[in-house]
Amino acid sequence: MITPDTISNIMSAARIEEVITDFVMLKRRGTNYIGLCPFHNEKTPSFNVSPVKGIYKCFGCGKAGNVVSFLMEHEHYTYPEALRFLAKRYHIEIAEEVQTPEKIQEQNEKEALFLLNQFAQKYLEEVLFETEEGKAVGLTYLQERGFRDEYIRKFQLGYSKEGWEDFSAHASGAGYKKEYLVKTGLSIKKEDNRLIDRFHGRVMFPIHSASGRIIGFGGRVLSKDKNIAKYLNSPESEIYNKSKSLYGLYFAKNAIVAKDNCYLVEGYTDVISLHQAGIENVVASSGTSLTQDQIKLIQRYTSNITILYDGDPAGIKASLRGTDLILEQGMNVRIVLFPEGDDPDSYARSHRSAEVEEFIAKNAVNFILFKTRLLLTETAGDPIKKSALVKEIVNSIAIIPDGITRTFFIRECSSLLAVPEQTLVNETNKILRKKFSKKLQEEGAQTYLEPEESEPAPSQIEFELDTAEFQEKEIIRLLLLFGNESVTLKQPTEDGPEEEVQARVADLIVQDLLRDEIRFESPLCQQIFSEMAELQEKGIIADKDYFLHHNNPILATLAIDLTILPYELSLHWAKNHIYVQPETDRLLESIYPALYAFKAKKIERMIAENQKKLKEMKSAKEDIEEITQSLMQQKRLEEIRSRIQGKELGRTIIK
Repeated sequence: MITPDTISNIMSAARIEEVITDFVMLKRRGTNYIGLCPFHNEKTPSFNVSPVKGIYKCFGCGKAGNVVSFLMEHEHYTYPEALRFLAKRYHIEIAEEVQTPEKIQEQNEKEALFLLNQFAQKYLEEVLFETEEGKAVGLTYLQERGFRDEYIRKFQLGYSKEGWEDFSAHASGAGYKKEYLVKTGLSIKKEDNRLIDRFHGRVMFPIHSASGRIIGFGGRVLSKDKNIAKYLNSPESEIYNKSKSLYGLYFAKNAIVAKDNCYLVEGYTDVISLHQAGIENVVASSGTSLTQDQIKLIQRYTSNITILYDGDPAGIKASLRGTDLILEQGMNVRIVLFPEGDDPDSYARSHRSAEVEEFIAKNAVNFILFKTRLLLTETAGDPIKKSALVKEIVNSIAIIPDGITRTFFIRECSSLLAVPEQTLVNETNKILRKKFSKKLQEEGAQTYLEPEESEPAPSQIEFELDTAEFQEKEIIRLLLLFGNESVTLKQPTEDGPEEEVQARVADLIVQDLLRDEIRFESPLCQQIFSEMAELQEKGIIADKDYFLHHNNPILATLAIDLTILPYELSLHWAKNHIYVQPETDRLLESIYPALYAFKAKKIERMIAENQKKLKEMKSAKEDIEEITQSLMQQKRLEEIRSRIQGKELGRTIIK
């Protein structure tokens, strides 16, 4: 159990913008930061991070919270794990509990899989460096490939012994469940319930999440048997999805942000060799075609991708088909083609670091132009092939969301292909119109109202007209934002003239509602109000900061929703002598209308309920005295409503 003092120290030290930058590319906007939301697919940034308030809020999908809840949501950490992650990052001492087999069994399944992978990595690394077989086979192979020990340890490489049951027996003996060994893919269950090692006789490459947790493994076989797959990956599991993972991202993300560019390679060894050459902004797709989820992972850190290809033309053409997905996301794609017979791994090992960097810088070509030049060599003297090439290039250009960028590529390709620019423009427009027509058919006529490339508008809070939800949330908003503020009230005196008195907003609202014994319909609003009232009795005003970091994440999310806006008033207004009166200067104009609107809604509900009761009484022919009392009650309620709506709110009632 982590002590409250330690939690307080962690929360004080943690800077939300620093932590979230490890997972999302943020750009400063005023006092806040903005980026693409990691919780839903979007092209226009709506994910806001406020360093001052220590919270984040997405105005697209509604996700919100503080630095701890972000880690819990994004990395699937438990509350204690998120705190330990932050404590480690900010060098805060915290007592760690030893993981015993009994405690491992108590963990949820995902956490158990993470723990098992961590255990496996440590064991396989020990085998590599400390056993005769590991040193003679695995370590020798890696060193012959040119990998230095510091990088072998940095990437936490290991070795799985040739024996079929070595790791499975060791893990079972340490108390790890057989079902988890099978689910991670580290072991395979045979028909006789015996466990065997999936990766036996292989050099092991741990695959990390963006936060550094091990989610799976890749194994490279060292035997020369051509019937055995050279590389073998962990199967899909609760924590490992190959299409949503990039090898080396954990080690590359800071360099990607710093360089504003991501180098994309194919294999594990390419990544490690480039790191040894001093190039760290590199990730690998691990031999699979690039997926949309992998592109979105990169897009959190940069909008620029440089793909490093080896000199195999057939392999390049196969890879080009998936590269259009990157263009579709509005990213900038460049291609580097290594000399024939070389790949990033071999080139980095045979050249000095400066030479590798110089080669990449000189040979990086925009994807569209690279594709055009590559395929153009195959069309010489063949009009049919050239026509097919033009259509393929136009299809790629039409995918690009930005119109200006499309125009640039049309002009360049027109020159390369010796095709009139207007012809390419016409063909591109045909494709765009076809896509738009298809979108109209799928989404209906309302699509006409939306720009072609627009994102869904930020979700708006919807309120039922017959409830007081809107009025209740407005009361809570005022309490959260201005509870500690003071307002000046005018009160009559015995002598006649009014005197001015100071009152805190929280005292004014809470006492008013308690005096009238009014409760909130929304359980969350009532919970916040009750907690405020209890603390107020102790002389404590629980403002927004108290609830923004509340230990109940549901209350914290509501507090964020009610107090954070997607826009800020630009400083340029004041520079141009345009002044907007802040709400703090007109609090009474907000407080009393909100209170009266809340009470008016309550009265309307009471009137409706009383009318329903009257109808039931008349139908049942109840005692005339009871009906009379209900009628008098109805009259009193209507008088109160008229007074509130007419006098206090200034509304004209027509009935």
